[in-house]
Amino acid sequence: MVIDFNTLYNFPSRFDRVFEDVFKSSMAEERRLAYPPLNLSNDEEAVYVRAEVPGVRLEDMELTLTDKTLVLKGERHAPQGRYYRQERPVGVFNRVINIGVPVERDKVTATMTDGVLTVTLPKADEVKPRNISIDIA
Repeated sequence: MVIDFNTLYNFPSRFDRVFEDVFKSSMAEERRLAYPPLNLSNDEEAVYVRAEVPGVRLEDMELTLTDKTLVLKGERHAPQGRYYRQERPVGVFNRVINIGVPVERDKVTATMTDGVLTVTLPKADEVKPRNISIDIA
């Protein structure tokens, strides 16, 4: 009679995988619930924040720039009616975006096009890359 113990050798890894799946799904769920979804990018001149806020009126949003963060606050109202399914989030939202570089506060602009809020944060001169000439001695 042969007893096969191979199935027991993988037990800890299978047990760990169950916990990983449980924790991964809750972390992914939190990430999915961040509203509004946004993209943060930069180039040599500026940092760009693009947030998707369709259906949010301009008077229901507020942008605040601090030394290191951009705060996007607002409220999305739901049209009155009877819903059979509601997947678009409604209510008050608040996103804090870490900028990480000094910006020219007086030159910051914000525009809204097709439900996408674009905030352009020009970088301060001291953090922009510059060429240094080499002198021959």
